[in-house]
This record gives sequence, structure tokens and C-alpha cells, in this order.
Amino acid sequence: MSEQVAFTLRGRNPDVLTCIANLSNDEVFTPPEFANRMLDTLTEAWAAGNRGANLWADKTVKFLDPCTKSGVFLREITRRLVKGLAGEIPDLDERVNHILTKQVFGIGITYLTSLLARRSVYCSKHARGEHSIAKSFTSDDGNIWFERLEHAWGEAKCSYCGAPRMIFDREAGLETHAYAFIHTDNIKTRLAELFGGDMQFDVIIGNPPYQMTGGGGGTNDSSIYHLFVEQAMQLEPRYLSMVIPSRWMAGGRSMDEFRKTMLGDRHLSALVDYPNSAQVFPGVDLKSGVCYFLWDREHEGDCAVTLIRDQDVVGPTKRKLDEYDVFIRDERAAVILKKVLKKEEPSFEDLLTGDTPFGLATNFKACKPGEPGEGEVKVYASSNAGRRSGAMKRSLIAKNTHLIDAWKVLAPQAGPGNSGGHILPDMVLGRPSIGEPNSVCTQTWIVVGPLKSKKQAEIVARYLQTSFIRFLVSLRKISQHAMKGVYHWVPQQNWSQDWTDEELYKKYGITSDEIAFINSMIRPMGEGDE
Repeated sequence: MSEQVAFTLRGRNPDVLTCIANLSNDEVFTPPEFANRMLDTLTEAWAAGNRGANLWADKTVKFLDPCTKSGVFLREITRRLVKGLAGEIPDLDERVNHILTKQVFGIGITYLTSLLARRSVYCSKHARGEHSIAKSFTSDDGNIWFERLEHAWGEAKCSYCGAPRMIFDREAGLETHAYAFIHTDNIKTRLAELFGGDMQFDVIIGNPPYQMTGGGGGTNDSSIYHLFVEQAMQLEPRYLSMVIPSRWMAGGRSMDEFRKTMLGDRHLSALVDYPNSAQVFPGVDLKSGVCYFLWDREHEGDCAVTLIRDQDVVGPTKRKLDEYDVFIRDERAAVILKKVLKKEEPSFEDLLTGDTPFGLATNFKACKPGEPGEGEVKVYASSNAGRRSGAMKRSLIAKNTHLIDAWKVLAPQAGPGNSGGHILPDMVLGRPSIGEPNSVCTQTWIVVGPLKSKKQAEIVARYLQTSFIRFLVSLRKISQHAMKGVYHWVPQQNWSQDWTDEELYKKYGITSDEIAFINSMIRPMGEGDE
């Protein structure tokens, strides 16, 4: 077997795992180069916490990938161990067999990926197959387990992962995407059932599925990557490292509690953030970007944060993650924000309505064309052709009625184009518009008001177009949508005068270097921008 093992474990060009297509945007294969970047971070942390010891020369360390897809993490871990344990276990066959049977474990997320992972690690889709490089397994799964599970259905959703029943309650033979790692009340007992004995893993590492989708986005989409992180922490490993979407830092549905826990966890020793997801996963567009973290059970202190945007690398810098309720990704932005917050001014957020300001959905069509008549109100809506207006009975409006007869500013709820900050410079917000008395709007906008006059509404609208204000919004706006909360750090002003970028920079003591930084982040809003 020695020649076979040697051939299997030596470098290939090209690496087959760089050539396979992703299953979807939510089940993305990790590129080998990036997996090794995460393993390098782990290597350094292990040495720092173990008096310079080499992680890969320790034959007692156990590794788990609880959401294995291509098997890249397990394969690269195996490759490193084969090299590192050469002195401890000289015989290659014995060394490989020890690593695969005693140190490297995985849980496949689907039947297909379990076969792919075994092929990557064992060189055979079955651990006991003719070409397998491990010879001591008693089952075809080996240490890469998979079994089709059913969801724990409530009335409409799975009680573990939130999967919509109407989509994933499937007939036998179809994937249910009920991931074993998060579909249990006692993960320690569950792993003992899967792998036997009292399994204590030293390192847990992986790239979990990101969400359960009901199709087409919207309310049927449910993030699940945080469930893998939380479950892994229950196992109390020495180290935990996962690559996940960065949206948890400032947004994401049902992410408030997870964000609070993560930012307050002093065991987070490293956080590496990529605002442009394509830099990690070519061809994959996650508006929030992606990040990976290292959780160290023995670490108690600030986190080394690194921001990587193309060739621009900021950090690593030791930072206290929970300084604010959301995480500011770039430390240069944090310095500017401190200058604004020092003024202790009322928040612009207080002037805004919430979602669906007048109770009219984005696709509302029950209005007639033309100007409003007696007993009617003007309705601003949007369509594929752009902004349009019509009229409807005033009596049908029951929400925020105090704004109907006021001057107001309509702020687009969805950001334009590349919104989310993953491609710079960014617009962040769409162009606001004026809503006159006796007007309402659909869910396309949120509303600033009530305002005293047309002049004041025009001043507020121009204020929202300044680069400085859009920069402050960008610190909390990590996805395309600009809801009320993203304006939390925008200060209110004296609305009797116009506010330009120059006047705002002077008021808050923004330096020339900081202005240059803002200009690199925010694109000026031109007349043609919407």
C-alpha cells in the first residue's frame, strides 16, 4: 500500500477540489487554498498556546468537520499530519491508518457530499473500498458519517433549523437537508452514537450551510450557519474555526442574540473578514462578504481583527468586539465614528418610520392612475419602469396617519447596485425624494417626518445624499436593505440650514486622511443616481 499512499498524498496540479462547481450559494465548496489559510491560523494559535508545539506532530489530537462537503478540511489536515507524524510513526501505512481511524472525523451534509468527502480523504467513496488508503475500518462510512434524517416538524417549520415544511417534507430518496449536527438536543450524546465512545474533539473546523431557503428569498429564508457555531461550542473543543457570512456582524434575520454572544465572547482570538465574498469563493456573491474566526477555549481577551479587501489588508489589530451593538469592520471607520458620537446628538433614526410606513406592500397595485380627488390621497409606488404615482381612498390608510398631511422625505428601503459594501466605492443609499402633504408611499420607502416645510424636507433630502452621512449608514448596513436601524449613528442637525460634506467634516473634526478614506469607501451621488 505504500506506493499508493505516497501517490495519493503528494501534491496534484491541478487540485481536483479547485475544479468542482458549488452546489448552491448556501452550500459552497471551500477552496483548498482558503482551507489552508484557516489551518495556518490554527497552527499559529496552537503553537502560541502550547509552548511552540507543532499541532501536526501530535498523534492524540482529534479533528472534526461537522459539515463536510468536498472533504477539503479533512484532506488537508490529513496531509499535514502525515508529514508532521513522520518521526513519531515512521511507517507510512501505519501512520496514515492511525490518522484516518483515530484523528480525523467528519459528518457529511448530504449523501453526495459524504461520498465526495470519502473520495477526497480515503481515495474511495467507501472507507472499506478496494482503493481505500485506510485498512482498519469496519464500516463503509469510516469516520465520515452520513445518514438521511427527517426534520422535527412543527406546524409549518422544523423546530431545530426552521426549514419550511412545505419545501422540505419530502418523500424517501430525496435529500431533506436535515443536518445531523444541528438536529439534536444533546450533541455530545449524538456524536458518541455516531463515532462510538466519549468523543472529545480538540479542533472543530468547517464551512457550514448558510441558510434553509423556501425559495426566492423573503420570509421563508432562515439562516442556519449560527446553529452550527453554537452547537460546536457546546462540545467545548480546544479550538473552533468556521467560515461564515459576515452578515451576523451588523444584520441578518434573527441574528441579534447570536451577534451579542459572538461580540461578547472573549474566547474569540482571531477574526478575518472579507467584504467581497468572491475573494474567498470565486463566483459567489454574498452581499455581506464572508469571514472566518478562531475560537480558543483558553483565550481570554481582545480579538486580533484583520480586514482583507483585494490587496488592502488592515490589521491584525487587537480590538474589543463588543464596543458597540454591531461590529465596525474597519478600525479606521471606528475612529471617525467616535468623533461623531462624542457630540451626543439625537439620532436621525428617531425621525424614521419602520418597514411598510403606510401599510402598503411593495407590490401594492390597488390605486387608480392620476391625481387624487376629494377624499383621496396620492400614492407613490415603484415598478420595473421606475417610480410612479396614483391615487386611493384616504380612509383606507390606517398606519402613520399623522404623516399623511405633513412634508416628508421618502428614503429608499433597498440600496442601489453594489450595495452592501462588497465593491467600492459604494452608493450605500438610493436617492431620497420629497413627499408632499396628502401623500403616502408603498414599502419601497421608509419615511422621514413629519417635517415643517418643503424647504426643510429639501434640506433633509440633501443631507442624506452627502458622502459623510452615507458613510455613517454604511457602518451598520451590511446588506442591500436600508431599514430604520442603519441610521442609528446618523446625527440630527439644525434643519434651518443646508449641510454639505465640507460643513459636516468641519463640525466633526474629520482630518484630510479620514476624508480620503471616506471618499475611497463612498461614491458621490450624481444627478442620474437613483
